Amino acid sequence: MMLNQDENVFSVSEINKHLKNVIENSIPNLFVEGEIANYTHHYSGHIYFSIKDSNSTLKCVFFKGMNRLLNFKPKNGDKVICGGKITLYEKGGSYQLNVARMFPYGIGELQAKFEALKEKLYQEGIFDKIYKKKIPPFPENVGVVTSATGAAFQDIKNVLSRRFPCNIFLYPANVQGNLASKEIIKGIEYFNQKSCVDLIIIGRGGGSQEDLFCFNDEQLARAIFASKIPIISAVGHEIDFTISDFVADLRAPTPSAAAELAVPDKDELIKNIFALKNQMLMTIRQYLFEQKSSINKYNNLLERHHPKKILQIYQQRLDEASIKLEYKFGQIARIRNNFDSLREKLSFEVNTDVQKKIHTYEIKLINIQRSLNENISKVIVNRSGKLENLKTKLQELSPHEALKRGYSILQQQKKIINSVKDISINSQLDILLSDGKCLCDVKKIIEKK
Repeated sequence: MMLNQDENVFSVSEINKHLKNVIENSIPNLFVEGEIANYTHHYSGHIYFSIKDSNSTLKCVFFKGMNRLLNFKPKNGDKVICGGKITLYEKGGSYQLNVARMFPYGIGELQAKFEALKEKLYQEGIFDKIYKKKIPPFPENVGVVTSATGAAFQDIKNVLSRRFPCNIFLYPANVQGNLASKEIIKGIEYFNQKSCVDLIIIGRGGGSQEDLFCFNDEQLARAIFASKIPIISAVGHEIDFTISDFVADLRAPTPSAAAELAVPDKDELIKNIFALKNQMLMTIRQYLFEQKSSINKYNNLLERHHPKKILQIYQQRLDEASIKLEYKFGQIARIRNNFDSLREKLSFEVNTDVQKKIHTYEIKLINIQRSLNENISKVIVNRSGKLENLKTKLQELSPHEALKRGYSILQQQKKIINSVKDISINSQLDILLSDGKCLCDVKKIIEKK
């Protein structure tokens, strides 16, 4: 019989590799119970054994990196629950269970259920931080779902009363037994329907793994996740963890710790308030001192450079020039009077020619006087024009005149801004105009290239 050329021929390694991929990709992590047989703890640290029941045997390997957390010493004949991944050992062509966890049967059964549910909910994302609701900082009404006769409620009530008095509402529920999880779910749903509390605390005091197992219920986990009101889980003692702890918005190690996490300490709040008050007063005093110093600085600058101050200087100079002109006019008047007196005396003593010469000099003197008056008038007009120009320039330099012409002054916290480098996006600025001011927010900054 001849082999058809179209037939595919595989190597043993290819077959085993293919089967390995099929097995590992199609079978999820699982738990298997059975009795230990052929137990060998190799010097490498790895553990090799089988688990069997009345009909079958399954090879197992418990690698060193995983079995170091084992908290008991297994032996042949022990009934255990092993959790891990089914894989295929390519070299031997046999499948086996790569063990990640091992528990004694009984307690191990509960632990296995816990681990399986934990893994399931984790894969669904129910434990993700993005779904955690924020605990209100100052709750006025706190709902508690726990046993009415247990110590947990008394511990919670005492701590809340001492730290931050608020209204406490108890929904009594069994926290142990087959019906406990359903009653706790009803308590959560009751507070959500009534919307009478800001925060819910669920939990109980310590106990065995069996006592706390009602808090590992899947329906309870989903009720906690669906709650619109933040929930603090406080189950058992600090070393105890339940599914409720993982899905709740906040986990507390004990009921008393849950109450401490639920509300702030009023004494610490009062202390912080007084500290903030003192800090605010110091900040305000420092700010006022700095602003007063700044105002005094600008007042001094304004007094030195105020247009009115400069105008007074030029007015004083004009007054001095006027006094000098009046003195010159006085001199001219005295000279003229002396001249008139001399002319009257000479009119009787000199001849006609002399009088003619005097008349000629008189005319020259009048012309000189007229010319002097014209020059003086020109000087006065010139100086007055310059003074007016200076007054106009001073007015143009005045900030108030610039505001009237449509300009504005940009300030930030009373400080004049003259560069885009001194401002930032979303900062608030004051714009001073000629008839008031306005406030604006900076949305965009464009620098001059």
